[in-house]
Amino acid sequence: MAAETEPGEPEKGKPFKLLGILDVENIPCARDSVLYGSLGSVVAGLGHFLFTSKIRRSCDAGVGGFVLVTLGCWFHCRYNYAKQRIQERIAREGIKNKILYESTHLDPERKQTNSNNQAVKQIGVQS
Repeated sequence: MAAETEPGEPEKGKPFKLLGILDVENIPCARDSVLYGSLGSVVAGLGHFLFTSKIRRSCDAGVGGFVLVTLGCWFHCRYNYAKQRIQERIAREGIKNKILYESTHLDPERKQTNSNNQAVKQIGVQS
């Protein structure tokens, strides 16, 4: 009985698709872009209506605001998402190399400490 869903909970197996095309739950940045776009359309349409009192042009401004804000948020978010994935990949490769080369003769940190120890020994011998 614990596995049953509550009456107010949406089902987990059914993804929410916007206009039957855009899977908002599984595509990164889609949800935020659509939400900010809808807010942008309200602001653009209402702002245009308050300045001009033309209903048809205000609706056009609302649609244009939705498209511009949605695309702007989409590209900004996807750029940051791609940049973050690249940084994660670089960090993952660095960790893998650290684990692979630790305590071997190929370890770059070991070479630095050996050269530092030799320099200290040479200074100590010369003094």
